[in-house]
Amino acid sequence: MLTLALCSRKVAERLAGVYVRVLDLVLPRLRRVAMRNLRLALPELGEDEHRRIADGSFRSIARILVSLSRFPEMNKENISEWIRYEGLEHFEEAKRRGKGVLFATAHLGNWELSAFAHALMTEPMHVVVRPLDNPSIDGMVRKLRTMSGNQVIEKKDYARGILRALSRNEAVGILIDQNMSLDEGIFVPFFGVAACVGTGFAKIAGHSGAAIIPGFALWSDEEGRYILKFHEPLLSSGNVEEDTRRIHAQLESVIRGYPEQWLWMHRRWKTRPSGEPQIY
Repeated sequence: MLTLALCSRKVAERLAGVYVRVLDLVLPRLRRVAMRNLRLALPELGEDEHRRIADGSFRSIARILVSLSRFPEMNKENISEWIRYEGLEHFEEAKRRGKGVLFATAHLGNWELSAFAHALMTEPMHVVVRPLDNPSIDGMVRKLRTMSGNQVIEKKDYARGILRALSRNEAVGILIDQNMSLDEGIFVPFFGVAACVGTGFAKIAGHSGAAIIPGFALWSDEEGRYILKFHEPLLSSGNVEEDTRRIHAQLESVIRGYPEQWLWMHRRWKTRPSGEPQIY
């Protein structure tokens, strides 16, 4: 990270690309998982297209590394060089309701920059995280995440911390695209394949009355920066399973539009319904 911070942005982008290519070679399991996921989720595409999307996913990681290295120098004056809004009115509408905002986001585009930049461009928010296994790296990442005023809610304080923030009409961002264990989730269709997803997000939305806003920082080649897109708010129906399905259907739709920016290396379909064979 330090080497990326010490050179110009253009050099840092090239250097990050080299780092990610090395990662691809040293940990071939990542590409194997990505290709398995692509064959599973997008069977209508050929092998060459799967490889192209997987390559794009690695390039997306490189862009994230560059932006993370530049967090210390980002501020209200220069943040527009990195990102701009689209659909901010949806957030403003949700805030006027006074019951808080739940950002349903994912490992799509630049999830780190989206929260960091929102704090600079509008107001600080809360991000729900799972501590990293390496304490030193976890401390460094936590420092970067809170540098623009955001606060971290750890998984162990998940529900209580989120409800406190929502009661103050604040925003909370949660990554919803991670595989869950059988005792933590339910199965919903995701790219036509049963995926085990957590229900906590929908339960909290129903309990609090908070608006759910799907939001993603998506890279634009044309602009050379990210666009933080907020979609129209979803309100809880009171049916946890139905709301969970709706949220993931929305996520799938966005990923299909920007497949090369999703983290295909994650074993998203690892947990299987009883009796089904393992995918990985």
